[in-house]
Amino acid sequence: MTDAIVVGGGQSGLAAAHALRRRGLQPIVLEAGPEPVGSWPSYYDSLTLFSPARYSALPGLPFPGDPDHHPRRDEVVDYLRGYAKTLDVEVRTHHRVTTVASDGPRLVVHTDTGAVFTTPVLIAATGGFGHPHRPALSGLDTFPGAVLHAADYRDPTPLTGQRVIVVGGGNSAVQIATELAAHARVSLATRRPPRFVAQRPFGRDLHFWLNTTGFDRLPVGRWVHHPPTAPVLDTGTYQAALAAGKPDSRPLFTHLDGTKVVWPDGTREHVDTLILATGYQPDLDYLRPLGALSATGNPLHRQGISTTHPGLGYLGLDWQRTPASATLRGVGRDAHRLIPQLSRQPARQP
Repeated sequence: MTDAIVVGGGQSGLAAAHALRRRGLQPIVLEAGPEPVGSWPSYYDSLTLFSPARYSALPGLPFPGDPDHHPRRDEVVDYLRGYAKTLDVEVRTHHRVTTVASDGPRLVVHTDTGAVFTTPVLIAATGGFGHPHRPALSGLDTFPGAVLHAADYRDPTPLTGQRVIVVGGGNSAVQIATELAAHARVSLATRRPPRFVAQRPFGRDLHFWLNTTGFDRLPVGRWVHHPPTAPVLDTGTYQAALAAGKPDSRPLFTHLDGTKVVWPDGTREHVDTLILATGYQPDLDYLRPLGALSATGNPLHRQGISTTHPGLGYLGLDWQRTPASATLRGVGRDAHRLIPQLSRQPARQP
């Protein structure tokens, strides 16, 4: 019997562990990987946070360095590694949760090591990196070229000289396409034209204004709604690159025909590699036997509280409670709001 189980040792799981300890509970964090840093080591090499360090910290530990600099991927990995060491919690690495079952008011957690844990409180904090979204594009399944998801992309060197199409209009898509355009012939293909937001409006970083106005804390559904595609934060670099055709920006192709892509105007051309920067879906398959997910694999919840099982909560879901819920700057606030509610939230039928 364990006070609480946290599934996932990335930023969301560590924020959950911090909040649980503040409540006097002694959780166990189960992390599938070799250390509690989540998926950050697997992101592409040049990844840089869009929020400055002062707005990119978890509760209790400021992000090191100049508070106005934008941390790179490896800085985030080091930060999470250090943050885990400040928590008085047991972290079991190489423990992948396979299934969760119900035993009356308790939840029974099974891992691939054979270990079994029983707990009244379970926080599903596995994020979505383990479940990249692959859209249904006509001809994609028979395309003989290389198909990568943004989760598979590391650096542009292997694609030098190729004809590459990056599908997607979000921050990662634009960042990857712009980086690649210095090494390959690249098009950014989107269903809607990319939308850009100034990184420094009125001389201050956008996150200063999001924090000052309280926008980051506004509840989803009441005042703000999840947009189809998040706007791209830009200092002007990305818009200038697209204006120069490096990469060029095009409407999404109609279909793939063998090695050729067919554009809406009927033009056909050979393509070597497709990169799908099309986001992620919740990585929660271990909850399917519990009946806590919808038919499409999405959690049944309200602002992170399960509507099917008392004691079950979620952290790190995109737009879970606020626009910042899936970010370093927002997940800590969600954790400290979620934990006190878990033991008194009645279940409702989905």
